[in-house]
Amino acid sequence: MEFRFASDVEAFRSEVREFLDETLTDEFRNDPELVQEGGFSREFTRRLGQRGWLTLAWPEEYGGQARSHFEQLAYNEEMARSGAPGRAHMMAVSLVGPSIMLHGNDAQRAEYLPKIAAGEICFCQGFSEPGAGSDLAGLQLRATRDGDEYVVTGQKIWTSDAHRADFCWLGTRTDPDAPKHRGISTLILDMSSQGLSVHPLLSMGDHHHFNEFFLEEVRVPAENRVGQEDRGWYYMTTTLDFERSGAAAFVAATQSLERTGRYFSEERPGGERDGDAQRRGDLADLIIAATAGRWVSYRVVWLQSQNRVPNYESSMSKLFGATLSTKIANLGVRVAGLYGQLTPASARAPLDGRIEDAYIWGAAAGIRGGTNEIQRNIIATRGLGLPRG
Repeated sequence: MEFRFASDVEAFRSEVREFLDETLTDEFRNDPELVQEGGFSREFTRRLGQRGWLTLAWPEEYGGQARSHFEQLAYNEEMARSGAPGRAHMMAVSLVGPSIMLHGNDAQRAEYLPKIAAGEICFCQGFSEPGAGSDLAGLQLRATRDGDEYVVTGQKIWTSDAHRADFCWLGTRTDPDAPKHRGISTLILDMSSQGLSVHPLLSMGDHHHFNEFFLEEVRVPAENRVGQEDRGWYYMTTTLDFERSGAAAFVAATQSLERTGRYFSEERPGGERDGDAQRRGDLADLIIAATAGRWVSYRVVWLQSQNRVPNYESSMSKLFGATLSTKIANLGVRVAGLYGQLTPASARAPLDGRIEDAYIWGAAAGIRGGTNEIQRNIIATRGLGLPRG
């Protein structure tokens, strides 16, 4: 096994890093017209689209550059390192676009893929419902065929960036009498549709990232159905496989540990405390874990480069990253002591309030994108070949 990247990958990494360092100046980051609440920036997304970087690994016929998976990896890592405001467009580029390539028709590919590649449109993912999260096949949002349209009624919840998205990759039930893994279809929903209302769900950290939205007899053209009717479950699981394969989480974990280590050794008020030796050991253990996690994520990329589907391996990476981020946040609070409870609004908050923010967000790490229990089931059944319980 080669434990270093090829020279062309490192050259591209340097190009990306130089662009990000030149573009993401303090002036840019602090301009409310360029970067909105939640780190969203259409302007930055368009700049990436102009360089062709949003869709690096896409085939050229769909507006991509057909770059290698390892060049895509280097790009993702540098975006994470810089804290680039590109999260919201990730849904369109990494999840929806590849799903349309696999399951969409020629008209849908021609309509949506070039606009995604240019950074002109962004998507949210309408899967979870109040009674269907981990048990996604239990969704009840109803779509009834009426001529050349579907009439859709129901609710979605925990929808990331629905308040910014132009379209939604929507899972809906089209045959209520079929077994629950069947009778589901996938629609592309225009978020400006009449009868659709979006409401914010503020997190415990007072961030507006999640939303719930309600559909009251919303009409969706039948031409917006992706793939066959009642086969949407299989298209949705394809999307989730794309969702769980990233390496950026381990870059963020490493950065968090570096900040925590500097605070522990250089910035903490009060000097030495009881338990510091144990915390040093905990910090070292997590640094080792972050390194191991990065290699797990690299294996996912290697499998993709071999045209293999990293199904349970993606779940391993997702589970490892989720549990690691929670452990890092918990350690940060212990290191900071009572100061760790201060929010970013406080001038005394250590690390600009990142510790408190990470701790609050940590509660959701094992839930979003598929719960830790779901990931363990996938690893057990598809990876280890164990029987279903």
